[in-house]
Amino acid sequence: MPIAKKNAAPLSDAGIELPPLMIDLLQVTLIGDSPLIVHAWSAKAKKEMLDKQMKVAKPAKEAKDPRADFEASMYRLADGGYGFPSVAFKNAAVTAGTSVAGLTKIQARQAFHILGEDADIEGAFEGAISRVNLVRIEGGEPTMREDMVRVGMGTADLRYRPEFTNWKTTILVRFNRNVLSEAQILNLLNVAGFAVGVGEWRPEKDGQYGMFHVATEKDLAP
Repeated sequence: MPIAKKNAAPLSDAGIELPPLMIDLLQVTLIGDSPLIVHAWSAKAKKEMLDKQMKVAKPAKEAKDPRADFEASMYRLADGGYGFPSVAFKNAAVTAGTSVAGLTKIQARQAFHILGEDADIEGAFEGAISRVNLVRIEGGEPTMREDMVRVGMGTADLRYRPEFTNWKTTILVRFNRNVLSEAQILNLLNVAGFAVGVGEWRPEKDGQYGMFHVATEKDLAP
């Protein structure tokens, strides 16, 4: 095993030079091309999971409440507005970057971040919170969507989730110009919106929902 030299020069004296970070901000509006299906983890679902892990006796199953399930599936901002995890848009762009920009996923993750608004969500354990970063979803009130899904050993179940039919969001991208340019960021987001998407049943998961594109001047015209 090699032995470290006692008098080895510190890194600052080794002639290592790192290029300075060129951090910039870019505001981008994304326009939905297909409905966005939202499915946040409800407090009820998290409590059931925690009770199982803590070996708490399982109570009798409550009657299904479609309206409550619908409401619990939303992400809410502090002012009551609707949100969606900002990381979903980053993940979509990172996935798109591996084929468009020739970046590895690690390089893409380190090149930019998407900034939203922090929101505190009640945890399953009393007093605990889960902080999530959300971008604001605009486009009016969501409608209640009913879907039949398969759970567990193939058992059928009905799910009630919010769907935003005509939606848009304005995101703030913090990026390193040494790695990606503004044009590359916009291209990544465009490809991500078409090929990957966000939310339930998106193209990445063999669906066609949650698709979007970078807004053009025509989209933003009054």
